[in-house]
Amino acid sequence: MIPSRATKKGKAETLAPLPPDHILFGTSPTMSEIRHRVEKICRMNVPVLICGPGGSGKEALAQWIHTHSPFFEGQFVKVNCAAIPNTLLESELFGYERGAFTGAQSAKPGRVEMAHRGTLFLDEISELDQAVQSKLLHFLQDGCFSRIGDQTERAVDTRLICATNRDLETDIQAGRFRADLYYRINVVRLCLPKLGDRRMDIPEIAEYLRQRYDAQFEKQSEPMGAELFGYLQQLDWPGNLRELSNGIARYVLIGPEALTAPSLPKRRSASHSVADGNDGMQLKRIAKDAIREMERNVILEELRANQWNRRKTAQALKISYRALIYKIRDAGIGSRRAQILQSRRTAAAQQPGSD
Repeated sequence: MIPSRATKKGKAETLAPLPPDHILFGTSPTMSEIRHRVEKICRMNVPVLICGPGGSGKEALAQWIHTHSPFFEGQFVKVNCAAIPNTLLESELFGYERGAFTGAQSAKPGRVEMAHRGTLFLDEISELDQAVQSKLLHFLQDGCFSRIGDQTERAVDTRLICATNRDLETDIQAGRFRADLYYRINVVRLCLPKLGDRRMDIPEIAEYLRQRYDAQFEKQSEPMGAELFGYLQQLDWPGNLRELSNGIARYVLIGPEALTAPSLPKRRSASHSVADGNDGMQLKRIAKDAIREMERNVILEELRANQWNRRKTAQALKISYRALIYKIRDAGIGSRRAQILQSRRTAAAQQPGSD
């Protein structure tokens, strides 16, 4: 469900396939109402504000609106406002000209320009500081903006979708969010429920995720029965769809014991027992180690396939160069020379008489 963006300006990105509509929206009354509303407004270029707790599927809903809108041939450009430092947000959004500040060796378009004739998705918009809020408000008023260090105004035609897990009205009262910006982005408001409020959808979502992770991990997991589905429907799922997705990934990697034994008493959340909590921590560690080892092997294979060229490896893995460097360090992968030396030591130690 994460979009894979195009590398060339002006070329429409390719989005990862969304779940089928009956999985994305389910059958609960709340989600049925949301589907009814988005079907009515998806083809109209009005700002949409998606509210809901973390992990409730706000980005997936934003993607669905994009793919069913007149802007579907343009890019779906996501900006995680919480993940980018405030000092960099303005340049990330609006771009900059050469020499605008120290280190600006060349001009760079911002995410707003990338979203021309597409969709700009501002995730966690409540994290924007006041200065960036002001510039965003100016852009929403007339569709024009200026890069940092440039006096020329540029016009962009884009659809804006914002998301937040906070109460923006409370932030307005506390002086953290501009009221005029709130009224601009809150033309259509969609409030996603937590997973605990749509328990009837859990079995179909869980089965969809199981099949998806089977394909991703090249596994053949055991199909879930009615008893296990019933148990999953009794859990609290404070992390919502994200937590359920992680649980099903563990199920596929480790087996049924990674979730729980279906014979345990129902209507009992894992958070209600200290023992359950300890087992949960143990399972999380096992799953994390298994995924980390799998990721390490994939990175090593790609490094070898690209003659240890890290930039080409990052492109092949479709991640940023910085993210690859972090993952290499985290996985404890040494340089090519270190890997060759280690291989020779291992081979020598395995030869007869090496003791």
